[in-house]
Amino acid sequence: MTVLAPPPLATPEPVADPPAAPGIALAGAALCVLAALLLGFAANLTVVGHLQHARDQRTAYDDLRAQLAMGTAPVGQATFDGEPLEVGAPMALLRIPALGVKQVVFEGTGSGVLRSGPGHRRDTPFPGQAGTSQILGRAWGYGGPFNDIARLPVGAEIRVTTGQSTAEYRVTGTRRDGDPLPAVPGAGKGRLTLVTATGGAYTPSGVVRVDADLVSETQPSPPRPRRAGWIEDSEKPLGSEDGAWLSVYLWSQALLAAALLTVWLHRRWGRWQTWITAVPVLAALGVAASGAATCLLPNLL
Repeated sequence: MTVLAPPPLATPEPVADPPAAPGIALAGAALCVLAALLLGFAANLTVVGHLQHARDQRTAYDDLRAQLAMGTAPVGQATFDGEPLEVGAPMALLRIPALGVKQVVFEGTGSGVLRSGPGHRRDTPFPGQAGTSQILGRAWGYGGPFNDIARLPVGAEIRVTTGQSTAEYRVTGTRRDGDPLPAVPGAGKGRLTLVTATGGAYTPSGVVRVDADLVSETQPSPPRPRRAGWIEDSEKPLGSEDGAWLSVYLWSQALLAAALLTVWLHRRWGRWQTWITAVPVLAALGVAASGAATCLLPNLL
């Protein structure tokens, strides 16, 4: 009697994972965008921002030193060849020995300029000239160069080197919101006012000003086509740059597209391959988008 072998069992075909619902994919992309933005904000206001500030300071110091050596450093609202001085151009070197501060000062006081270092308010005279010159600086973010200026004692020395000379100032006092204004400097006299934010870390609640009188020789003032008060609100203390919204929108769109692509690749390519490739891209776009968004925050933060 012949025994028949049982037929081979059919091998079940692998069942593909069901495609992710659109809502789940969008939720995953939104979480990627939110995580990248939050990490980017933290990085911009701390480590990455401090590194950017240090890099910009080194580059500006080399440029300013070369201009001082060649005699082309700016001394007013126009350059040596008569062109308007550009916003963000290095224009002076500020030194505060009591605090160990040595910072290149840039022209302009918008939030974007103050990421690189202190800024000279454009509607005030240059340091060393007659009148009151103002320099604004951040208290915490991007190096926080003015974090400790409120601790400067009366009589402390401040030196500012421009294309004309090194101006020497002596601190006369500190003012906060509501304090009386000092008397206007007399004819041929100069004053320097350093301005930054007060309040808890990264939560500005007011403005502090340090006044210092010029004790060195007053330098001549070149013609000033633009008088005091012409600057926009974005360059005043605690101002923000509304024009930064376009950059924020464009970087955010790029970040959202990268997040959607990451979710799609995760389903098609695999978990580890996707994250190894996508994380650096998402991090870079998150830093760029949040960096543009920091211009919407107060310029003295």
